[in-house]
Amino acid sequence: MSYALYIGQSFNEAGHAWLAGYGDEPSGHWLQINPAREHPPGATISVGVTAEAALPGRMGNIPQARRTVRYMGVNYSHYLGAPAPLINGGVNQHGVAVRDVWSPSRPELVAMTPPDQAGPNYSDLSRIVLERARTAREGVEIIGALIAQHGHCSYGGNSHLIADAREAWVVIEFAGGLGLWVAERLGPGSIRALRPGHIGVIPQEAGQDVLFPPHFIDTARRFGWHGAGAAFDVNKVFGDGHGRRPGVVWIEEEMRRRADRPGGLDLEDMIWAVSTPRLTGDSAGYGQIVPLAPESREMLRMMWHAPVGPVTAPLVPVFLGMDSVPPEYGRHRHLGRGESARFVDRVHEVTGADAISEVPQGAASTRSAVAIFKRLMHLAFQGGEDWVAELSAHWRAVERRLASELADIRRSAEILDAAEAPELARRLLTEHVETRLLRVLDEAEALATGYEARLRAGVGLNMTSEPRVPDQIW
Repeated sequence: MSYALYIGQSFNEAGHAWLAGYGDEPSGHWLQINPAREHPPGATISVGVTAEAALPGRMGNIPQARRTVRYMGVNYSHYLGAPAPLINGGVNQHGVAVRDVWSPSRPELVAMTPPDQAGPNYSDLSRIVLERARTAREGVEIIGALIAQHGHCSYGGNSHLIADAREAWVVIEFAGGLGLWVAERLGPGSIRALRPGHIGVIPQEAGQDVLFPPHFIDTARRFGWHGAGAAFDVNKVFGDGHGRRPGVVWIEEEMRRRADRPGGLDLEDMIWAVSTPRLTGDSAGYGQIVPLAPESREMLRMMWHAPVGPVTAPLVPVFLGMDSVPPEYGRHRHLGRGESARFVDRVHEVTGADAISEVPQGAASTRSAVAIFKRLMHLAFQGGEDWVAELSAHWRAVERRLASELADIRRSAEILDAAEAPELARRLLTEHVETRLLRVLDEAEALATGYEARLRAGVGLNMTSEPRVPDQIW
């Protein structure tokens, strides 16, 4: 289902906007940095869904761009009928950040979705925007052009929140196979949460702040879903009609309340918004916060990353200029789609390619950050609210220490880059981040050992069918 939160620059004491959130998928997750690439003429990419999808469709190929840019994000291994690796978003070298969130279309649109639908799925759109967009608005235009030319594979309705240093756009893609989408601009004074993606009343003519295809309004009138002279409420006309959900109302109001304090919102407020147990639990596959600051050096674009839900895990700053990601945080067999039926060695290759794991032996022999932090999460949950608060306080202190180091590491990388030694700057960033990612992983293992000992000596491990989890608003 996923969660996205945009905070306009007017509310931030640092003078820039933020995009934060997480994805809800019970599968393997891994941090990945994708290099810029040149593609030969006629190159294509595979997009779409299979017959196993919630709304079945077919795979196909569409043209690849001649050049794709560097970006980073969290990949994951499974959503029904959508081939892996999948992605909900991240940030690219131009400072365009993306989040992906489900957004239910009205039942009639879902019912009329063709069983042979084709075109990019939700993850394809996220990845293509990251690969190609130089601004948030261009990201919207890319989505619109792809849907018009190639169609769209829907699982019932979806949305994207695309942002850069100047503005953000909420984009909703509707089910039905009719090429329907709409985008609303957010500016410096906007606070917007998506869960699900939502757009309310809009003007009935496209302009600077609203974009949609030419047949958008006419389609609503043709089906009798919108009458002449009435305000056009996107959620009521093409969506599920439920409006803003209680969780969305709560977090937006809470962030506005915090923004009224002297100094406005800061990093700690953003961390709270993705780590509070009211919103974040086991379903959150990771955590992400992207500061949308203007950046002259692409290598210093960054995001704060947590390998599981930040309710019991730290967010660590990672830079786009890193040469690599530690294998502990890369792709693992843990929760990987199909890995329960695969081998690492090649003895069984004669039974078929699907019998062999796609995860390298070296990665399979390292610790899995996702597995370790998931273990810590469920140990803390069994201890109740006090343990969750205790663990959260520990990681929030770690994050403050990490934040205090950023100015020095950025300045050091800038000096090296200005001295025409970008390879040394990238090495500095890589070693800095790797050291801190592995340090918090060691801490997580130590904390988990302590919590398990406390549980076993006290109430015992919860072996019932009812898990102990925080009370979430959604």
